[in-house]
Amino acid sequence: MQKSTKLKIVIIIPARYESTRLPGKPLLDICGKSMIRHTYDRCCLAIDSKSIFVATDDDRIFDHCKKNNINTIMTPNSCETGTDRVYEASKQINADIYINVQGDEPIINPSDIELIIKASIINPDKIINAMCPVDKDDFENPTIPKVVTRLDNRLLYSSRACIPTTKTLSFITAQKQVCIYAFPKKSLIDFANVNEKTPLEKLEDIEILRFLELGYEVQMIKVSNMSIAVDVSEDLKKVEKILNT
Repeated sequence: MQKSTKLKIVIIIPARYESTRLPGKPLLDICGKSMIRHTYDRCCLAIDSKSIFVATDDDRIFDHCKKNNINTIMTPNSCETGTDRVYEASKQINADIYINVQGDEPIINPSDIELIIKASIINPDKIINAMCPVDKDDFENPTIPKVVTRLDNRLLYSSRACIPTTKTLSFITAQKQVCIYAFPKKSLIDFANVNEKTPLEKLEDIEILRFLELGYEVQMIKVSNMSIAVDVSEDLKKVEKILNT
C-alpha cells in the first residue's frame, strides 16, 4: 500500500442535464453564477483546482465548464447514478481515491470536503460518506435520505422514510446524508460490475445502498449542517436566500 502522503486524490463532480425534478439544474443561475460553478468554486477551497473534474454527458454543461476554465470530461449518457459517472471518470483519470461531490451542492462547506479527504487518507481502503443532524421538516422530507449508524458510525441503513423513529412515529433526533463521498477505485469497479440497481437501492433510489448490499462497510463522518442539495425549486429558493444574506 502507498503511504498516505503519496495518495493521489481527485474530486469528481457528476453533473447531468436531464434531471426529472429540476431539468437543467447544473446550469441554473443562482445569484449570477451557475449552480455547477458554485459547487466547483467551493471544491477549489478544499483542494487544488487541477485535481477537480466535472463529469457530464451533456454538451451544454461541457461547453459551459470549458468557458469557465473548469476541467471537464465526457461520460456516457447511460450512467444511471452519480457513482456510475464517477466510475466512468475513473477510467479516464487515474487516482487512488475519488471524492464525489454532487453537482447540486452549491453551498457545500469546503471544510466538510476537507474532513472527508482527511478521513480517506487515514483509511484509503474504506468508502466514506458524510452526514449531519436533520431538523423535523427535513426528517419528513422524502427527497432527503436519512441515515442510521452503528455506535462507531458505520452505516446500517439509509432511507427516504422517517428513520429512526419511536413507536408513536415521533421525531426525536436523526441524521441526513450529505453528498460527499470517498471511493477507493476497487469499490467503484465492484459497483459498476453490477448490471442493474440492487433491490434496496432501486426501491429507495439511494445509490450508497448498493455498497451495503454488496457487503461493503461505509464509514459515516459527521460534518456541518450547511449543505442544501438542490432537488426541487423550493431548495433553490433556500440557497438563494442564504447567498443573498
